[in-house]
Amino acid sequence: MIVLLSATSGLLAASSSPDLTKVKKDAEANGYIFEASREGIVAKAKKEGRLRVLSTMEIRVIKALRDGFRKKYPFIDTRAEELGSVDENQRFLLEIKAGAAKGWDVNRVYTDFYEEFLPYQKKFDILGMAEHKILHIPPQLVDPRSRNVVTSVSNMNVVAYNKKLLSPDQVPKKWEDFLKPEFKGRKFVTDIRPVPLAILVPAWGLEKTVDFARKLAAQDPVWGRGHTRMISSVINGDVVAVAGTNLGSAKNNQEKDRAGVLGMKIIEPVPIRLHEGNSVLNSAESPYAGLLWLEFSASPEGQKIIDQYWPLGASILLPGSAQIELTEGKKISLADWNHMQRVDDYLEKIVAALGFPKAK
Repeated sequence: MIVLLSATSGLLAASSSPDLTKVKKDAEANGYIFEASREGIVAKAKKEGRLRVLSTMEIRVIKALRDGFRKKYPFIDTRAEELGSVDENQRFLLEIKAGAAKGWDVNRVYTDFYEEFLPYQKKFDILGMAEHKILHIPPQLVDPRSRNVVTSVSNMNVVAYNKKLLSPDQVPKKWEDFLKPEFKGRKFVTDIRPVPLAILVPAWGLEKTVDFARKLAAQDPVWGRGHTRMISSVINGDVVAVAGTNLGSAKNNQEKDRAGVLGMKIIEPVPIRLHEGNSVLNSAESPYAGLLWLEFSASPEGQKIIDQYWPLGASILLPGSAQIELTEGKKISLADWNHMQRVDDYLEKIVAALGFPKAK
């Protein structure tokens, strides 16, 4: 269970720590900003009085988080907008580099351009402040290398299938089942940007994953792009299944599927990746309000909102999340902080094995 302390108790915990002064001094010697009390962070955020957030979550999730944050901090004028696609995030990165991205405080450190975003994020020692309970953020949600990126979400990949075309016993139980003869010849659709395959690397290793990708391509699947579009092809009966789609996308489409033909199955190893790494921009006008937004997203209240509206997207690193319950007793392939920065390298090799020139 995650226990949230009050602002006062957090201050007491911080001030009673005999090494806090040294921690602050060490952080600052390494170029980081370290705030010694949560009370001080809240006071500075109150003085800022506003917050502007860019997120790649769907708009309904963003709105629910924004409303929850406003309720908790009514003195902060909060606005949050969606920046969804890879192209939009690449464009925003170019604007940051050109000094043209003004007015934003919190942004997504997009996975595809993770290393390029990092120099433009404010060097708060969020990890240090989380470890000393100044910020109520579970330390495992903070990138241990950069120390200033927080992920509040994990993305799990599942198989979506047509219940009229596949009986429950015909649905693959493990990824290798897609190599069976009955799935050969444009029977299933899989993503031309094979992130679910890349997330198998932590469990299988790169060599086995690349070999599997090569064999999967030999099955002559339908190549698709966009989770909703691929799932629609399953509902329409064009293919029998999607070999790897986002859990949230599958759940959303099941809710809209009036015919009730869309099934969903968790197969092993279960690919799960840390997702939605967020940070405060160097150019932020309200950096302390930004810290409170990151804290709120990682809080039990924020995680409950994410599980409800994503849906089922709360971090698998935190107790009580839906993904922990769904994967109980199953083998997981988790792309954690040790793998996040290497996913692009995995993708490049897997795409080459599939016969594509490069991942885009």
